[in-house]
Amino acid sequence: MVALLTNLFIRNKEDVKDPKVRQAYGMLCGIVGIVLNLLLFAGKFLAGAISHSISITADAFNNLSDAGSSVVTLVGFKMAGAKPDVDHPYGHGRIEYITGFIVSGAIIVMAFELIKSSAEKIMHPQAVDCSMLSVGILLASILVKMYMAFYNYRIGRKLESAAMRATATDSLSDTCATSVVLVGIVIGELTGLRVDGWCGVLVGIFIFYAGITAAKDTLNPLLGQPPDAEFVAQIEEIVLAHEEICGVHDLLVHDYGPGRCMISLHAEVPAEGNILKLHDVVDNAEIRLQEQLNCDAVIHMDPVVTEDTYILELKDTTEKIIKALDPVFTMHDFRVVPGYAQTKIIFDVVVPYGYKDSDEELAEMIKNKVRQEIAENCLAVVRVDKSYVK
Repeated sequence: MVALLTNLFIRNKEDVKDPKVRQAYGMLCGIVGIVLNLLLFAGKFLAGAISHSISITADAFNNLSDAGSSVVTLVGFKMAGAKPDVDHPYGHGRIEYITGFIVSGAIIVMAFELIKSSAEKIMHPQAVDCSMLSVGILLASILVKMYMAFYNYRIGRKLESAAMRATATDSLSDTCATSVVLVGIVIGELTGLRVDGWCGVLVGIFIFYAGITAAKDTLNPLLGQPPDAEFVAQIEEIVLAHEEICGVHDLLVHDYGPGRCMISLHAEVPAEGNILKLHDVVDNAEIRLQEQLNCDAVIHMDPVVTEDTYILELKDTTEKIIKALDPVFTMHDFRVVPGYAQTKIIFDVVVPYGYKDSDEELAEMIKNKVRQEIAENCLAVVRVDKSYVK
């Protein structure tokens, strides 16, 4: 159904980097979610009233909250698609993360309310009527929620949307929750055990876990998570496609919402090259990043010596020293300043967060290794750096 509606109402549906296309997907999925969740609420509420089941009724109101969440998602995509303005020059894309977090909060609140009402049912159990109508409604609900989880996850992955992935997670947890309710009713019918309240508690735990997971997925981009490894690889591939660029480091990705990124990086270029030509090459790399990844880029040129044999040998030896300390270390911005009494070797070393030694201890260790393995009059000037990518 969603695929059919996509073909009918979304132009250029494959151009998911286009904010308008992205907005259209979000609004379409939001509208479909509202309609389906309202239908499920009506069906389950009827089944709960007929069977006198707290777990079915609670599950019905969970679907009603899902309809409200779909409204929030719909509004969020609409607002996130607004154009940049004077007060928000980077656009409004992060609203999508905020709406995803609101959805997560609604899921968590509903989980607490469900657990509370189910605990009361455990204290005061009542018989549950198992009718074919109730069973049929619950089975239909499971199938519908599985379908909603499928299309929300598929489109959320296509759009790289945390909000839609949160909705997909919620739908999947609803599938598990309704399955538990159904199993509880059948057990009660077959054995006479009054497990309705316990099933309601299990449903609440399912929903609570789904809410926490969804909240994490939407909060991390707001707090500043590292970019995906695939996105980093795409950036490096585009930049290094220019043969004059020797290497890339100090990559920063600023996320202002899906499809709204700003990138800054250092591109290593031959120090012996023509600066005007190299500047043109870097400009072209920035343009390619804009065209292919739809992100603004600022590239700083780092001149590196590529023809001096002595400096290249020093660089190779220094790199081996660093790799011997830990293979995960990388080095960049290598320079040599010759002097009469001593030679300065200046470079940056990138180490992972939480490394066992402090930056000062590590820098001192590298300085001593350079002095021991290269020359006594060789002074290493080391700056310990951290990477903003995984």
